[in-house]
Amino acid sequence: MSRHRPGRHAFGLAAITWLYVLWSLVPVLVAIRISFNSGKSRSTFQSPSLRWYFTDQLQSVWHDESLRQPLRNSLKLAAFSMVLTVPIGVTMAIGLQRWRGKLSKASNGLMLFPLVTPEIVMGVALFLVFTQVYTGVPRGFTTQLLGHITFSISYVVVIVRGRLAAIGPQYEEAARDLGANRLQAMRLVLLPLLGPAIFASLMVVFAGSIDDFVISSFLSTGAASETVPMKIYSSGRATATPALNALATIMLVFTLAAVVLAALVMRRMRLRQGGGKGAHLGTMAAVG
Repeated sequence: MSRHRPGRHAFGLAAITWLYVLWSLVPVLVAIRISFNSGKSRSTFQSPSLRWYFTDQLQSVWHDESLRQPLRNSLKLAAFSMVLTVPIGVTMAIGLQRWRGKLSKASNGLMLFPLVTPEIVMGVALFLVFTQVYTGVPRGFTTQLLGHITFSISYVVVIVRGRLAAIGPQYEEAARDLGANRLQAMRLVLLPLLGPAIFASLMVVFAGSIDDFVISSFLSTGAASETVPMKIYSSGRATATPALNALATIMLVFTLAAVVLAALVMRRMRLRQGGGKGAHLGTMAAVG
């Protein structure tokens, strides 16, 4: 009878995990390192320099308008998508959670439709809608923004509804018993409890919008609405300098900054909500 040795299995799983992490990260780290080359080589490491970020007066990201424009477009699109999508998604999640009609299940299923629809299908559908049906909508940034809002709302609804299911109705009911009206109970009790889910939704929408290629390209009208993923796709092989690597690195820094910010805020929220019930009961007492 052989002895069971879980340590060996754990070591094997850890080794496979680290091999996968290295396989995924090494190409990214190589591309980042090349962005700091002092010369124009994109295949070998050269002495470190910030030439392709802002030192080069012609071809760096800071001075080359063909690189700055996609960066501005991507950040602007992600920012507007967050500001507009999350409030709409939170409102829809609360409404769907409380809807008790015959069509509620169908509406819930329809809300998940964008999550399972292939992105290429969504992009073609949105392109046809804005070119054949809603022809009065300005093309370019406006259509891109509407497209990003369309595919991002489902993520917000799913995240917020999961939090609503975990919270339950008891806090709002207690606030109503203490004399709060519906609006006060929602503003002072429910929304603070939804804080972690709302912030997570903001980060998901930001990451999805800034990384999107298919829908942005279908709804783009040219260089004026070109985003960073589109620029990388169109110039990845043709470019002769590491400036494109620098542009991709800048976008990676923005994404990582959002992730770190999300982790810090979520940690702070957990610490503040350590008293949880006591804090919210105090809020409800104040409302009463």
